[in-house]
Amino acid sequence: MTALHDLPAHELLAAYRQRTLSPVEVTQAVLAHIERWEPHIKATYLLRPDAALEQARASEARWLRGEPKGLLDGVPSTIKENISTEGDPTPLGTAAVELVPAAADAPPAARMREAGAVIVAKTTMPDYGMLSSGLSTFHPLSRNPWDVSKGPGGSSAGGGAAAAAGYGPLHIGTDIGGSLRLPASWCGIFSLKPSLGRIPIDPPYTGRAAGPMTRTVADAALMMQVLSQPDARDSMSLPYQDIAWSQFNKGAERLRGLRIGLLLDAGCGLSVEPEVKAAVEHAARLMERAGATIVPMAPFMTQAMLDGMDHFWRMRSHIDLQALPAARRDKVLPYIRTWAESAAGMSGTEVFNASHQFHLTRVNTVKACSAFDYVISPVAPNVAFQAELPSPTNDPLRPLEHIGFTVPFNMSEQPAASVNCGYTRAGLPIGLQIAGARFDDLGVLQVAHAFELIREPQRAWPQPPAA
Repeated sequence: MTALHDLPAHELLAAYRQRTLSPVEVTQAVLAHIERWEPHIKATYLLRPDAALEQARASEARWLRGEPKGLLDGVPSTIKENISTEGDPTPLGTAAVELVPAAADAPPAARMREAGAVIVAKTTMPDYGMLSSGLSTFHPLSRNPWDVSKGPGGSSAGGGAAAAAGYGPLHIGTDIGGSLRLPASWCGIFSLKPSLGRIPIDPPYTGRAAGPMTRTVADAALMMQVLSQPDARDSMSLPYQDIAWSQFNKGAERLRGLRIGLLLDAGCGLSVEPEVKAAVEHAARLMERAGATIVPMAPFMTQAMLDGMDHFWRMRSHIDLQALPAARRDKVLPYIRTWAESAAGMSGTEVFNASHQFHLTRVNTVKACSAFDYVISPVAPNVAFQAELPSPTNDPLRPLEHIGFTVPFNMSEQPAASVNCGYTRAGLPIGLQIAGARFDDLGVLQVAHAFELIREPQRAWPQPPAA
């Protein structure tokens, strides 16, 4: 029998409706499971069991009256720390930020509360979200449930770890260069970085998206019904569309007749590890057997594009850090300070040329993908790395060498998902990225779900070490 903390959201909601389960007993089970796991993976911020149980009791009362508040009533959930929640400080993963209570829920948090979700905790992130790891000067070091010597990825570090460990079924992260998909890949879960503006977020920023982190496509589709509701605070949000998110399940036949590009070389950054390449190639063969046409793609990113984005972000962070009082600036992770300070001598021309690489990346990505219905690739060239390292290279002057597959789709505003496609010999998960045309978020979910149906059976989720 499936443990309560492992039940997907759609099954929980059916059980609440039938009164075979209560939000209170489910939340209690999730909290007990978190208590067993948390000393080992440190995925949470503001874990408040009493507040979670209070929300669960209110949900139970609504279900007993036959008056659920919304689509997610009573489902245990977490929210990434940088998504503001009313009354709570938003430290952005760094000891350098002053802890001031947020005046209001940011749009994703507001939508979850309106839908009745039980917010069990917020989840950890690295300093300013600038790392693909859980290394933070504010939060304890987050670790990967599949191997606690490894990191969960980042910057949605705690969200990835929480989903894999079973801290309830629904988790929200954010992504500006891969921060949803990288932890999804390295933690063996599913995540969707939607088209820019599909999920309103505050504050908005070029390439920045919030998205679901779940164990299944079905639960992500359920979250999209809630998170994609309009919010005027996001000046970059898309006009609201009544998308049939519940139609994610079109079966494996959804793959039949599709022309799918297979990208195995990002054109920049680290080389793809052999086990990652083999897993993605196997996924492509499975899709081909299901009726898709698989076409190898040439890389469309260049090292100059990746370096330009890196250098522009260095300058942005350098300016932000210089605006801090010295005492607070000194609290920022040294790796990030070194990275940002390296931009101090850049000329205006160099900054402009660096910024232009965002546009070139967008143009090249859209052009390369236009010949295909969908594009598949590794999420990352590597699998989860040592938890204590800020990045796979551990080099502040080569910090983004692992995001060559993910960052183009932030700049092109296209939806891209990570779905597990295998494991290394050592048992670490490997993610397959599925990218679609701009606005085709539902199509990406449908293709990802079709792949879920044809892939090999997934390994059992990791369990907390024995006490």
